[in-house]
Amino acid sequence: MSTNLRDYFENTEGTGVLGTADAQGNVDLAVYARPHVVDDETVAFVMSDRTSHANVTANPHAAYLFVEQGKGYKGKRLHLTKTGEETDPERVEAFRRESRKGRDYGDKQAFLVYFKVDKTRPAVGD
Repeated sequence: MSTNLRDYFENTEGTGVLGTADAQGNVDLAVYARPHVVDDETVAFVMSDRTSHANVTANPHAAYLFVEQGKGYKGKRLHLTKTGEETDPERVEAFRRESRKGRDYGDKQAFLVYFKVDKTRPAVGD
């Protein structure tokens, strides 16, 4: 799976949305960059200390929708479960995409959050 997902996310432009829910089931959606494919069953996102991060801390289940640029609704849905996170600033920075490296994020905490990919589905249909 990783080769396919890695190639897909490295070579496909589009828009991603991460869906999370808190411990009470209150849902939130946020626009997110493409995931970093770590290995055969793991992806990671660099997250700020905001609602999505708080939600996956309270409830490890999330979903990610990626819609490809262009006409129609091509893309992928990933069903995810949080497996861990790192806060080391150097490690977080190493995962940032080239266009985001070196930016001044102030003193805001950033997290490198890992997810197991439980299931992959097309954006539309099954």
